[in-house]
Amino acid sequence: MSAQECQVILFKPQGSIDLEGGKALSEQMATVNPQRDQLWVIDLAEVDLMDSSGLVPLVKGLKIARESGCRLVICNCSASVRLILELTQLDSVFEIFDTYDDIFTIKDKSLVVSG
Repeated sequence: MSAQECQVILFKPQGSIDLEGGKALSEQMATVNPQRDQLWVIDLAEVDLMDSSGLVPLVKGLKIARESGCRLVICNCSASVRLILELTQLDSVFEIFDTYDDIFTIKDKSLVVSG
């Protein structure tokens, strides 16, 4: 799936994704009307800390995206955020890319959304 074939919805949380930051991210995601074949990108480049309560909006977002026929990916994780995802084994649930550009250039991680 290329950027031309789908609408890209970009989320760029900042600071910490903790209880408060997670709530803000959830509210951001709630403003999107999910439509089949959208690509939801959570760019964590400006996130320096994530705790367990911050995982909730990520998992909820993934559930909503999948139920709606969308694809949700994460990119630009700091080492500490990636460690949280690895310790909770969510790194095997989410598609995680090193950079935003990698989402569109790495083919072997592509997931074709079918309906």
